Amino acid sequence: MNYIEQGTREFRLANLALFAGGFNTFAILWGMQPLLPDIAKEFHLSPTMSSLSLSSTTVALAVSMLIAGSLSEVFGRKPVMSFSLIASSILCILTAFSPNYHLLILCRVMQGLVLAGLPAVAMAYLGEEILPTSLGLAMGMYISGNSIGGMAGRIICGALTDFFNWHVALAVIGVISLLASLLFWFVLPPSTHFTARKFEIGKLTGSLVRQFVEPGLIYLFLIGFLLMGSFVSLYNYIGFQLIAPPYSLSQTLVGFIFIVYIVGTFSSTWMGMLADRHGKRKILQVSLLILLAGACITLVPELWLKIIGIAVFTYGFFAGHSIASGWVGQLSSHDKAQASGLYLFFYYVGSSIGGTIGGLFYSRMGWNGVVLMIAVLMALAIAFSIRLAMIAKKKMNYSARHASS
Repeated sequence: MNYIEQGTREFRLANLALFAGGFNTFAILWGMQPLLPDIAKEFHLSPTMSSLSLSSTTVALAVSMLIAGSLSEVFGRKPVMSFSLIASSILCILTAFSPNYHLLILCRVMQGLVLAGLPAVAMAYLGEEILPTSLGLAMGMYISGNSIGGMAGRIICGALTDFFNWHVALAVIGVISLLASLLFWFVLPPSTHFTARKFEIGKLTGSLVRQFVEPGLIYLFLIGFLLMGSFVSLYNYIGFQLIAPPYSLSQTLVGFIFIVYIVGTFSSTWMGMLADRHGKRKILQVSLLILLAGACITLVPELWLKIIGIAVFTYGFFAGHSIASGWVGQLSSHDKAQASGLYLFFYYVGSSIGGTIGGLFYSRMGWNGVVLMIAVLMALAIAFSIRLAMIAKKKMNYSARHASS
């Protein structure tokens, strides 16, 4: 059976569908982020407590990742992804009508549980259906849908909250996401390289555990954890700083700062292509250094330089995530959806832990504390990437010797 190749109609349809799916997932997930100051004000919460409306979703998402990947091995890639998108869109609309913070948290947890279907399975779908030489571009396009969804969710929610309130903002995001879900359902090409398995909990659990002994995978999981912990910490608390003096920006203006996500759309595709040409090791390490540099630039008090720093930071984050997530499918030798699910489990646990701990640093040390935390996390990520490169080189040399013998 033929793989989907760049330049074909199927390639364009797959990219369109997964772009729409990524848009849906991340608009719902991150649309809450610019609303944190309003949530804190309405329900009389601290910044750290209000961040739980985001962290509760990401921790539920992380746990559900492990289940969604395994379910897709039984029920198929497209059905699991389609259910995830439609159910999460409906729940987003229901969340908009939450009358108190406890119910809002409950709705957000339920969203996290069903949101996992697309991100846990999409990378496995691409790895199975896309020609390997076209995978970097396809993965970059999928990640770009994630970045545009995250950007649009934040901007739309920020603007609508200024003009109406956060309830209206979430309802609108839910409706847009439902339309994107239907587009995904109708245009995604069906799987042709997927073979369903029986639901055998023992075998599925055993294969999940074996992912940890695959050479190098644990380092990719840890890099995902550190990347997302850094990313969410910066974006969670930059709004609190910018709506306060001396900046005193409105929610609409703070929301439009997220337009720098456009550089993430570019970097995920461009750096993914560079990784295909020059090797994932080099480009991943460059991406981590770019992220660190961007975080440091945000320490400058001038607003325009701070925004440039956020853009540089975002460029490095999406480049690093695109490369690391694409590398998972290649290093895993079996049950690739489970490997992708584990990567994203660590990724979103990093979001929950990093996002919450970042609030403690912000409360005690201000913005300098947030940047200090990010610097420590990136130092660890660079160390892990060096170790990963050594393992990948040994594995490549072993494969070459085995092939020649």
